[in-house]
Amino acid sequence: MDITSIIEPLNAEQRQAVTAPSQPLLVLAGAGSGKTRVLVHRIAWQIRVEGLSPHSILAVTFTNKAAREMRSRIEELLKIPANAMWIGTFHGLAHRLLRRHAEQARLPPTFQVMDSADQLRVIKRLLSGMNLDEARWPPKQVQWYINAQKDEGVRARHLPDTGDLFARQMIAIYRAYEELCERSGLVDFAELLLRAHELLRDNPEVLAFYRQRFRHVHVDEFQDTNTIQYAWLRLLTEGLDNLFVVGDDDQSIYGWRGAKIENIYSFQKHYPTHQLIKLEQNYRSTGNILKAANEVIAHNDGRLGKELWTESGEGEPISVYAAFNELDEAYFVVERIKAWINEGGLRSDAAILYRSNAQSRQFEEKLVASGIPYRVYGGLRFFDRAEIKNALAYLRLIANRHDDVSFERVVNTPARGIGAKTVDEIRLLARDRSVSLWQAADTMIRQGRISARAGNALAGFMALIERLGEDSEGLELYEKVRKAVETSGLLDLYRKDKAENGEEKVENLEELVNAARLFDYNADNEENLGELELFLAHAALEAGEMQGEDFDDCVQLMTLHSAKGLEFKLVFMVGLEEGLFPSLQSVEDPGRLEEERRLCYVGMTRAMRSLYLTYAESRRLYGRDSYPRPSRFLREIPAECLQEVRMRGTFSRPVAAAPANPKTPAAESRYRLGQRVSHAKFGEGVVLQIEGEGAQERAQINFRNTGTKWLMLAYAQLEVL
Repeated sequence: MDITSIIEPLNAEQRQAVTAPSQPLLVLAGAGSGKTRVLVHRIAWQIRVEGLSPHSILAVTFTNKAAREMRSRIEELLKIPANAMWIGTFHGLAHRLLRRHAEQARLPPTFQVMDSADQLRVIKRLLSGMNLDEARWPPKQVQWYINAQKDEGVRARHLPDTGDLFARQMIAIYRAYEELCERSGLVDFAELLLRAHELLRDNPEVLAFYRQRFRHVHVDEFQDTNTIQYAWLRLLTEGLDNLFVVGDDDQSIYGWRGAKIENIYSFQKHYPTHQLIKLEQNYRSTGNILKAANEVIAHNDGRLGKELWTESGEGEPISVYAAFNELDEAYFVVERIKAWINEGGLRSDAAILYRSNAQSRQFEEKLVASGIPYRVYGGLRFFDRAEIKNALAYLRLIANRHDDVSFERVVNTPARGIGAKTVDEIRLLARDRSVSLWQAADTMIRQGRISARAGNALAGFMALIERLGEDSEGLELYEKVRKAVETSGLLDLYRKDKAENGEEKVENLEELVNAARLFDYNADNEENLGELELFLAHAALEAGEMQGEDFDDCVQLMTLHSAKGLEFKLVFMVGLEEGLFPSLQSVEDPGRLEEERRLCYVGMTRAMRSLYLTYAESRRLYGRDSYPRPSRFLREIPAECLQEVRMRGTFSRPVAAAPANPKTPAAESRYRLGQRVSHAKFGEGVVLQIEGEGAQERAQINFRNTGTKWLMLAYAQLEVL
């Protein structure tokens, strides 16, 4: 048996993980250490060498993109289709389970999956029906509360009444939300996971079937699992030696959305016969970047512990730039990017990483002014666009008349004379009779409860949906989609829209038809769902995707959280200041501060060749001026890893150490080293360094009361004493 293709590309530790005997296995995979390769080759080894059936493989990832990549690489390595394996996201696989066992899960066969935006619409409608003021009960906060409870496996009936009035009302909202979703056959993303866990927990025969079927369970990014995801995995693998997880406690950065770093530590207690394998050889970054990242993350307590290393050489030092303010910071970064491009570098190989989205504006303005294309990573994706969601709502109503979210979204889109008052009356009747909006609307028409004009408009809308359902019978999926976007009036609506990108919206609707044409109905369809139902579920799951699309050749701007899993030759981590990064909220909370440090570690290890760290000595953010101290993370990097850079020239020294020998000032400068000066805001000080010329001339001044600062001399209005 030729196993060369499976074993040869692996280093010693990767090979140990891939060929390990069946037992609980925790692979601690550092940044850039080839964790996806290990997962893929482990599955290939089990099928090719151990003779396992692909039917017995379950592999869980966190994004659809990662699942597609894993499936593709397995097929390429084994030269067999991967359809028999269950490879997908937690949400995707939970959806698959619920479709197969809807009855045992207490769901209607035609249940619909809501994305986050649709869930928010349901909550807003619910709050209105309960006569609750959104100012006091913000829908986003209610949404977060409900999802957080579900992530912990908690139903409304499980929550105790502590006597707190706020908590009591939130529980009542949660209970009403559960009832509405049950009545309408709606399932949100958090419900997918909770319901799938309850399905296995409460149906021993179902659990026994899947324990027997999935002889080997593989999990990617294990450090990002939440409570209910880990509970689901434990149910499937309890008492078995078949759980293979890959993760990195140093890259656990999603605590704010429910991820539990404790899971990776609890694994060793819950699976006492486990084996721990560390992947520490990095194939991405230079030695200098890795040394700095190792030193920063070493300041966190309780780590499982590992040290990244590379065979690719030490590389250049990390560059640190102290900007006068955020404008100077943006100017410096864009100038370096221009130099990178002029030297032949690709724009798409350069990334600007920031802690807060609010930081991006200055960089965007400077990039536009310089004529450099850029992309803010994480913009609206295809299935998130309003025109696409409208078209999908029509399709959902064709599949399920009792989908309240879709009914409400398009009952008057395009406008057909059904006003907000009519919709409110429909909601009221639906709530009072515990029926769907469709049923309530039908009752109102038959009983003449609304005006003739509104009744005719409403009857016309419902007849349109019925006709679409009848006319779509027997059509190909893409023909159903085309008929829906044409007959609904959406195409005409956007063709007439000359003010708001109507042409682009028409093109998007046409692309939706094309997406339906290319949709692979046979993939992952053991449940034998209809094409339309499967396509709608696919659209909802894609809309919840966390990763963006493939890059064009443009500079990438993104938050540090968004950068996880990516890599770039040139990286700028900006805004390394106390109160910004680490964030102000984390400074007094040891747990949150450690997550901020992990975020810094993730950001640094995105850089392959060149890493710049910048901070501003003054910054206007969120409408306020501040004069922050450099981030503690800068001080945690060894001095020998750093070089401090200026707009003109470079010199090496530790950050925040005593000044090096100053550079000779420009001959025309009116200031000199050692000169005493006064500033209107900072008071008296002494000039330590001068650099630059003309409008770019600036000085480092040690002020008696406020410490050392760099000031642009053209604007500082210093008085010589």
